[in-house]
This record gives sequence, C-alpha cells and structure tokens, in this order.
Amino acid sequence: MDKNLTQYINSILAGDCLVNLPSIPDEFVDLVFADPPYWMQTEGELLRTNGTKFSGVEDHWDKFDTYKEYDEFSEKWLKECKRILKPNGSIWVIGAFQNIYRLGYIMQNLGFWILNDVIWSKPNAVPNFGGTRFQNSHETLLWCTKSQEAKYTFNYKTMKHLNGDKQDKSVWDIGICIGGERLKDEDGKKCHSTQKPEKLLYKIILSTTKPGDVVLDPFFGTGTTGAVAKLLGRNYIGLERDAKYIEIAKKRIAKVKTDESDLHNLAFEMKPPRVSTKQLIEGGYLSIGEKLYDKKDILIGKLTSNGCVDDEHDVLSIHKMSAKHLKLQNHNGWDFFYVKREGRLKLIDDLRYDYKTSEPQS
Repeated sequence: MDKNLTQYINSILAGDCLVNLPSIPDEFVDLVFADPPYWMQTEGELLRTNGTKFSGVEDHWDKFDTYKEYDEFSEKWLKECKRILKPNGSIWVIGAFQNIYRLGYIMQNLGFWILNDVIWSKPNAVPNFGGTRFQNSHETLLWCTKSQEAKYTFNYKTMKHLNGDKQDKSVWDIGICIGGERLKDEDGKKCHSTQKPEKLLYKIILSTTKPGDVVLDPFFGTGTTGAVAKLLGRNYIGLERDAKYIEIAKKRIAKVKTDESDLHNLAFEMKPPRVSTKQLIEGGYLSIGEKLYDKKDILIGKLTSNGCVDDEHDVLSIHKMSAKHLKLQNHNGWDFFYVKREGRLKLIDDLRYDYKTSEPQS
C-alpha cells in the first residue's frame, strides 16, 4: 500500500465527518458501517413508571431543525461513503423508524443496491414507559453495495456454521449494550448514549469482510467498530468529532488483541480439500462400519471398506446415496452425511479439513 495511504489505516480522524470524508481517497475502503444520528425528535422528559428520569438520546449531534436539513446532511455523507467504497465493497447503515426510511430512499436515489434489510431484534429493549405505543424493540440495518453488479463479500458458510449449520436469517436477536460492556464515566453514567453491542458489529464485519480489509465508520463514537475490526484481524478508520469519545475509543482499542482463529480467517469459505472417504478411513478419521446420519440424526447407513454407504438395500457412493434419500437426481454427499463425535453430529466434510490440517506438509 502507498505510504501516503497508510496514514489512514487504524486511525481516528478528529473532526466532523463531512469535513474528513472528502480527505479519504477514492475507492479506498472495503466496508462502511454507519450509525448516524437518528434525529429521535423526543419532546420533554422521559420518565420511568417510578417517576425517575430516563436518560435517552439528548445529545447535540442528534438535533436537526427540519427534515430537509436532516436529508441534506444524510445525502452528503452517503455520497462520500459511496465514493470511497471499492467497486465490490459494501455498506451497512443502521437506523430506527425515525430515520431509516429516509436513509433508504436517499441511498436508492444515489444508486446503492440494497441486498438485505436486517432486523436487529432487542430482547432487552427499553420499554415504552407511558404505555402509549408498542414497545419499540428493534432497529433496522440496510446492507447495500455501490451497484447491482458488485461482486461483494459474503461469508455464507462461516455464518451458516455459527448458526448451527443452518442458513443465517435476516432477524438477529442481540441484546442492547448493558452490564460490563457498557462504557461508563467516573460518575457511573454511560459514556455514549447510543453505544452498540460488540456482538452486532461482530456479525456485520465477520460476514462481509476478509482478513486485512479496511472498515470505515464515519460516526465512530467510542470505537465499537474499531475494537471488533481489530479483534477479527481487519483494519479500521474512524471519524469522530468529539474529543472525549476519541480518547475513550483509543484506550478501548489498545486493549484488544487480534484473534487469528480459523473462523476469523474464513477457513469455512475455502474450497474443501480433495480428500476421499477412503483416505479418511486410512487416516483413522472414519472407520469401516461406522454409522452415518443425516442432519436430523436419522441413521442412513454404514460405511463400507471402499468408502461407500450401505443402507441395507443398496451400496452406493456418498453422493448417490444422499441423492437417493433426498429423492434427487444428484447431490453432494459431503454436505449430507454426519458421524457422531463425543455424542454430537459432525459433518463428514469437516473431517476433510481436519485431515488436511494434520497432514504432514512436504
């Protein structure tokens, strides 16, 4: 990377995002996560049922006079984010009912292509104290690319693995930021009114970036995006105008250690090693006569000495046997059959990775 460009990597640029975004080079970042002002438009004090005041979003940065002012602000930073995104990069924008529809409209007008709207469902959401509306227990994330033709990153297999080997869905149950994760000042008050949980950023960054990618957050706050990016072995750029938040973010990120695990390095996204069932038998990863199951823990058959499956009616390859039981013409048996290890089902395809990892390298 050009030395002039490395100055941006893993740094926090102090100042307003509308001032600093234009300084970022064209097509420089792989992912943008934006948690902009929602313009909550709350009036008067919010009181709990016991009469005490609830500390909501009352910050000056969330204040706008008109919809026009908010829209103009949003269009400016979104235009810049589109400019700095690589052609195959993507952007996540989070909001609530107050602003997400306006942001989606602006993004589509700017040419962004919406891939998903993800619902962040909050099981421990703040109640509606007055009992005048339904409890607002979710926020919406728009995941978009610069164009419909973009070849964006999506680590499907990784997210499927984390979801119990099932396709991950667009509704994420993640609790709001509380307890030890919630950053507080010396008086015990929360440092930032809209701090997002690390688990939310973990899913976003892990699912849509690769190791070494650059993640930019134009509303950096106390640095959740940077902390999670560093954990996952990604780079970050933060834009933040509040000096207090910048200081908190720097100290927070400095404590994070990168976890270079196979999961974070996207081992599940790599093509499976070319290892046969016979090789797995010879290597001791499978045994002759071992029972093979489907994902519902139903016994299908037993493994034969030549690596086929005997279901007491036919002796077929793992591919033909899986197709037979699924009533299909063809099917990949590596994604169908499981064995039991320590009382739990393990996909036989995973055994090929285990085999390759332990195989002596010449």
